[in-house]
Amino acid sequence: MFSASAGTVSRMRPDETPAPHNHDASQHGPGTTPAGPAFQHTAPAPPPPKSRRVSGGIVAAALIAGLVGGAAGTGGGYLLAQGTGGTSPLSQQDPVQGRQVSAQTGTAQFAAEKVSASTVDISVKSRTGGSEGTGVVLTADGYVLTNNHVVADQGEITVTLSDGRKTSAKVVGTAPSYDLAVIKLDQVDGLVPAQLGKSSALKVGQPVVAIGSPLGLEGTVTSGIVSAMDRTVEVSGDNGEAVVYNGIQTDASINPGNSGGPLVNLDGQVIGINSSILSGQGGGRGSSAGNIGLGFAIPVDTAARVADEIMAKGVATKPQLGVTGTDGVEGHATVSQVVAGGAADEAGIKEGETILKVGDKSVTAFTDLMAQIGAHAPGSKVTLTVGDSRGENPRQVEVTLGSVEDRAPQTTSGEAPQQNPYPQQQQRPYWPEGELPYGG
Repeated sequence: MFSASAGTVSRMRPDETPAPHNHDASQHGPGTTPAGPAFQHTAPAPPPPKSRRVSGGIVAAALIAGLVGGAAGTGGGYLLAQGTGGTSPLSQQDPVQGRQVSAQTGTAQFAAEKVSASTVDISVKSRTGGSEGTGVVLTADGYVLTNNHVVADQGEITVTLSDGRKTSAKVVGTAPSYDLAVIKLDQVDGLVPAQLGKSSALKVGQPVVAIGSPLGLEGTVTSGIVSAMDRTVEVSGDNGEAVVYNGIQTDASINPGNSGGPLVNLDGQVIGINSSILSGQGGGRGSSAGNIGLGFAIPVDTAARVADEIMAKGVATKPQLGVTGTDGVEGHATVSQVVAGGAADEAGIKEGETILKVGDKSVTAFTDLMAQIGAHAPGSKVTLTVGDSRGENPRQVEVTLGSVEDRAPQTTSGEAPQQNPYPQQQQRPYWPEGELPYGG
């Protein structure tokens, strides 16, 4: 067990929202030209409608309707295309060789078409408000993987399938330390399970696609690249506990509502579960700041193991090293306490020593140690490079990691972190979980 204090993310939980009202998108008729002289006084325009949740396609329709109404009110925009002097309409061409229509393997279009059928929208309503996220279909009978923070409020869950059908769902189990959860959809069958890839095969610079429901816009597809691997990510929960994981960094646009959605390679294989973002305006509970190209996903190698355990037993396990500690003066991780009988104790690690590496990867802070250990399965053998209190005289130690059920977002024995290495001015990523914009 080991303690978390350092990190790079602050959690974005849904703000408390008013009791839900009807949240279908408002529809607006086309504008009309006022009667009478140009300068005739008219009644003031009614106030704009209150913000309500919209589904894919509704926003575009509303915007087009607004534009068409404005054009009609000032002289008829359609005449520009039809002409007034007998000219022919503007011509349009078919796609060259059909490449814009038929998706080619290894393209973002192919990946999006393949995975969209396995992606669902998740809406959660509770007494204090609601939230929205995304999920990945794991089995034909309705097991779905998402983020723990999407369903953590234990509200009423409604899932919208890729074909528009809606169904209820229940939480099967959660893994708070990994921000993962599995839900089971009610009375469904014949769903299309997503194909899971291997995050261990990813390379920096590799193209990826993110699919989800940002701001309620279901089925939104964005693309980018793998910006970095093994990025230590920390998200602070509402209760102050930290969730730390070894994440995939991507510049594919991830926004509120993308939480729990798939990050996929161009073969349409899920390689990560989108979880958090870094916003230029900070972040945190109720933040409306958007993506700036710094998104983070939980590697599918970890997510698949956790999901398998939850589906089989209702609970997942996590590894334990059996130490608490702080950041070292010269970096790395200093051991403050060794839990008797734990993995570190059995391997001969002592209080006051410094952990320099996990395998061949340097440890830069105590939270980095947490993230690297958490990326391994319980029971794994890991080689640590351990130095003295000054980080000198290194030696290699083989440790067999312990195992404990993942019931809370901790990887420690419960001791509070002893140091917070993140200055107040540093921006932290947060959960990209959408708020349901109910009308008031």
